[in-house]
Amino acid sequence: MTDAARGRPTMKDVATAAGVALKTVSRVVNDEPGVNPETAARVRAAIDRLGYRRNESARVLRRGRTATIGLVIEDVSDLFYSALNRAVEDVATRNGSLVLTGSSAENPARERELVLTFCDRRVDGLIIVPAGNDHAYLLPELKAGTVAVFADRPPEPGLDLDAVLCDNAGGVGQGVEHLIRHGHRRIAFLGDHPAIFTAAERLHGYRTALEAAGIPADDRLISMGPPGQARMAVELTRMLALPDPPTALLTGNGRLTVTALRVLATRPPPHPALVGFDDFELSDLIVPGVTVIAQNSSGLGRVAAELLFRRLSGHTGPARRIRLPTHLIARGSGELPPP
Repeated sequence: MTDAARGRPTMKDVATAAGVALKTVSRVVNDEPGVNPETAARVRAAIDRLGYRRNESARVLRRGRTATIGLVIEDVSDLFYSALNRAVEDVATRNGSLVLTGSSAENPARERELVLTFCDRRVDGLIIVPAGNDHAYLLPELKAGTVAVFADRPPEPGLDLDAVLCDNAGGVGQGVEHLIRHGHRRIAFLGDHPAIFTAAERLHGYRTALEAAGIPADDRLISMGPPGQARMAVELTRMLALPDPPTALLTGNGRLTVTALRVLATRPPPHPALVGFDDFELSDLIVPGVTVIAQNSSGLGRVAAELLFRRLSGHTGPARRIRLPTHLIARGSGELPPP
């Protein structure tokens, strides 16, 4: 029984079918010179007839690479991370590589498991959106030659690796300034868990922008935690019941913005003005359209992947930390005046 009968056809099967030496098949498959055109045509006919496909894994391994990279993100179903993922894939494709992607679900143990699993599969490099702050587990892999770049959030202090971040604080500050220009001074901030780097940076931007405008921050108007609807309903109800309630809301990510819209939809108008950090699908079709601070998720993925492949090509310069700008898109909800 031949290997072809047992499974995938091999070069040996092609050589037998074409009546040529194994080296001749290798030359044809790898587009090397030195094969008579008629012989090459006979080999290609045998390849088509048997359905032979070159073993790319073996080929790249002989070159010392696997032509794969690992990407660890928070949630592959989230539109922000989907766009980041696609941008990484585009750069990887141009560099002849595949991307293995996994979701950490904001769980540091899951992040570690994914990274080490990718390393076990001998990926050439890693792009990590970290869920935790302890990356000591990564040190043996880095010493072994694995290249890593961090995206959206930086590595822990002391880990000298490239990182591509968004201007979280500056973006939120832009949103606060926008609301102030439209007459608001009671501006509430609803953020994600403060242990998350991006959430902490956005809260800092909120406080800094209020201070710059001479407006004292009121802790009663700040709520940090998971973006669940139950928590949001409780917190918004509490804030709006204050003797001096907020006239505007600034939400710290797309999921919080959507949750806030759902909660506000259950309450009678007038509603507070709303600015959300990060754009989301259909935000322009809601009435009024949702004013957002848009960040460049595709840019994060593209730049992170370009840095990774730059390192893989041999660049050994100092680690870089790149911050990508945000921009405010005014659609109506952030331009509502105070009641």
